[in-house]
Amino acid sequence: MNITFESFGLSEPLLRSIELLGYHRPTEVQSVLIETMMEGSDVVIQSQTGSGKTAAFAIPICENIEFEPNRPQALILAPTRELALQIREDVFHIGRFKRIKVSAIFGKFPYEVQVKELKQKTHVVVGTPGRILDHIQRGTLDVSQIGTLIIDEADEMFKLGFIAEMNQIIKKLPTKRQTVLLSATIPDQVEELIAKAVRNPKIIKIEEESNVLERIMQYKLSVVEMAKQRVVREILMAQQPESCMIFCNLKATVDEVYETFSDMKFPIERLHGGMEQRDRTEIIQAFKQGKFRFLVATDVAARGLDIDQVSLIINYDIPLEAEIYVHRIGRTGRFDQKGKAITLVTSNQGRFLRNIEEFTGIRMESYVLPDKETMQSGQSDSFRQLREKRVVKKIKGEQLNQGITALQIRAGKQSKIRPTDIVGAICSIEGVAVEDIGVIHIGDLFSDVEILNEKGSLVHEQLQKVAIKGKLRKVIKTRK
Repeated sequence: MNITFESFGLSEPLLRSIELLGYHRPTEVQSVLIETMMEGSDVVIQSQTGSGKTAAFAIPICENIEFEPNRPQALILAPTRELALQIREDVFHIGRFKRIKVSAIFGKFPYEVQVKELKQKTHVVVGTPGRILDHIQRGTLDVSQIGTLIIDEADEMFKLGFIAEMNQIIKKLPTKRQTVLLSATIPDQVEELIAKAVRNPKIIKIEEESNVLERIMQYKLSVVEMAKQRVVREILMAQQPESCMIFCNLKATVDEVYETFSDMKFPIERLHGGMEQRDRTEIIQAFKQGKFRFLVATDVAARGLDIDQVSLIINYDIPLEAEIYVHRIGRTGRFDQKGKAITLVTSNQGRFLRNIEEFTGIRMESYVLPDKETMQSGQSDSFRQLREKRVVKKIKGEQLNQGITALQIRAGKQSKIRPTDIVGAICSIEGVAVEDIGVIHIGDLFSDVEILNEKGSLVHEQLQKVAIKGKLRKVIKTRK
C-alpha cells in the first residue's frame, strides 16, 4: 500500500505547502508520527538523524492549529539554538498558507525583542529550555493553551544539562495535552522523563534510518597531528567536493583551520559557540545558499542543520562519542542522496574508532590519497577550482514564495495599528479575501504583511488609496 500525504486527510493549504516543499511521499517516521498525532495519542519515537522527523511533527501541529486564538497552542523544546531555528523555519514553511506564526526563543538573544514578538499573535513557540522557562516565569510566555508539547532530541537535552528546566516547564503546562518525545537513543534519564511527561504513549522505534549510514561511504585515514591541515588540503584537491563540512572538537581548532584555508583563498567560513548568534545564523543561511563551499565547525553544526547537497564530511578531529559521529556524517546522505565521510585518526585514537565502528556496525575503509606525483601534476588546476567554483543551491521553501508579495506599511504599534486593522483594509479591496492574506507582523514603526495568490500588485496599488485606521499610509513592496 502506497501512503501519500493525502492519505492523512490534511487540509488543502497544508497539502499545497507540502507539495511546494518537495515532500513527495512520507518517510517511515513521517507516516507513523503524522497518523499517531492526528489520532491524538502521546508518542515516543526513537529515530536517528536524516529521517524527516521535523516535518513529521510539524505537519500535524500545523493541521490542528486554530488561527484565531491569541495564545500559543504548541510548544517545541530543542537542545540548541541552531536546531530551534531550523524547526522554526520548517514549521513556518509548512504552515505558510494557514498563516501560522512561529516564534523561536533562545538565549544569547535580546530578551526585549522576544517579549515584543510574544505579545503578538503566536501559534507555535519553539526554543531552548532555559530561555523558555525564563519567559514562563516572567509571565511573558502564556502556556495556558498549549495543546501539544514536542520534546526533540531528548537524549541531547540530558547531555546539555536541561533536565531541571524541562521538569519545571512540564509542571507549568496544561495536563490535558498531547506530548511527543523524540530521541535517537532511550537511556535511563529519558525513560524517567517519559514516565513523568508522557501518558500511555505509543512507543515506536524507526529502523529505516540504518539506510542513512548505508548511503554514506565512510573512510578512515591515519595521520599525525601536525600533518592534518596538509592532509585536508590534499583531500579537498582530490575530491573537489561541491560542498563540504569539516568538523573539529574545539573552537580554537576551528579558528586555526579557518584562518589557514582562508589565507589560501578558499571559499570557507567557520561556525562555533563562541560566535554571536546573528553571525552564526547568517553563516548557516549563506552555506545553505551555496555562497561558499567549505564550512569548518564544532559540533554545534552536527545536529539540526538541514542543508541539501553536502557531498563530503571531513572529521578533522575524531569525535569522542559514537553518537556524535553519526550526527556529523548525517549532514550528508540526506534522504535519498549519496554522501561521503572521511575521518582523520591519529595513532592514540584507535579506541574511539573502534567504538564508532561497533556503534554503526560498519567497518570504515581506508582512504588512500593520490601519490605525490599525481598531486603535484594537477596542483595548480585543483587549487584554482577549489578557490573559484561556487554552487548555487535551491533554498528550502523558495518555491513557497511564488505568488507571494511582501508589503511594508509605514505604521505600527506607535500608530496603534493592529492586525485586524490591516486585514479589514485589505479585505475591503474588491477581489481580495482573508485567504489571500499571509503572516502579519506589527513592529513599532512599520508593519509587514504577506499577500498570497498573485494578488500582491493589486493590494499594493489599492492600499495607496485605502485608509488603514482612519489614515492613508505609505505602502511599499519589500519582496515578490
